[in-house]
Amino acid sequence: MDLPVVVGVDGSESSLRAVDWAADEAALRGLPLRVVYASLWERYERAVFATGGERSEQILNGVFVAAAHERARKRVPDLKVSTEVIPDGPTPVLLHEARRASVLVLGSRGRGDIADLLLGSVSLTVAGRADCPVIVVRGGRDDEGGTPRRIVLGIGAEAATANAVRFALEEAERRGAVVEAIRAWRRPAREATDDPLLGEGPVFAHEKGAVQTLEAALLDAPAGVELLKRTAEGSARKVLLDASHSADLLVVGARRHPGHFGLQLGRVTHTVLHHAACPVAVVPERV
Repeated sequence: MDLPVVVGVDGSESSLRAVDWAADEAALRGLPLRVVYASLWERYERAVFATGGERSEQILNGVFVAAAHERARKRVPDLKVSTEVIPDGPTPVLLHEARRASVLVLGSRGRGDIADLLLGSVSLTVAGRADCPVIVVRGGRDDEGGTPRRIVLGIGAEAATANAVRFALEEAERRGAVVEAIRAWRRPAREATDDPLLGEGPVFAHEKGAVQTLEAALLDAPAGVELLKRTAEGSARKVLLDASHSADLLVVGARRHPGHFGLQLGRVTHTVLHHAACPVAVVPERV
């Protein structure tokens, strides 16, 4: 059974941009789009902002999902779109939806300053625990939608990136995009460049190791994908953030440890979700 593309909405402009991305993703995959709204989020906001009563909440629920449905159908007229308002909090709703989705798409902000912070926390938690790839639609070149032309792929250790590599390459095939695969490497602090006893030997070894890791990760890349391979000295966080400024999508892997129910995001993934200049796809890796 083909699983739908799922998008979580909350009525914010950020979530409507997520609808654009999700509609495009569903059309490219030949899948239906499912729009979900967690109604208890609105109850929380009402408690904080005192915005009205039960009737007001029901009206807003309908407005949010109707606007998302109309936007998706306008963007992709033949797309099959379903909507559902679910009476639960956003995190449990989205994690449940992720179990039966091919991809889960989220915005990066909510409505208002407090909502922005809290919904950002929801997106972060879901990206760190979801069973399917999660795309968080951040600002940058693709704010207005359209097909990504350049996908940046962060290459980590082989066991921690296999699914992310597959996801990025498949996305590139669907979209006719270029994939820039990057492996960052760092010289240990004790190996200072001005140490006359070390010279360039250890530095070369670290860079060579990065090249080998990059080549191994991309060994089975399909010939039809335009692939750029690059190693870069520096922290992975800085290297990927810099690359995100010229990218339409940044893809990273996130390890999932069976039996562990806390937030499962490394420092690199956590950082790019907060600061990348383009949408970020977080792909679960089972290790």
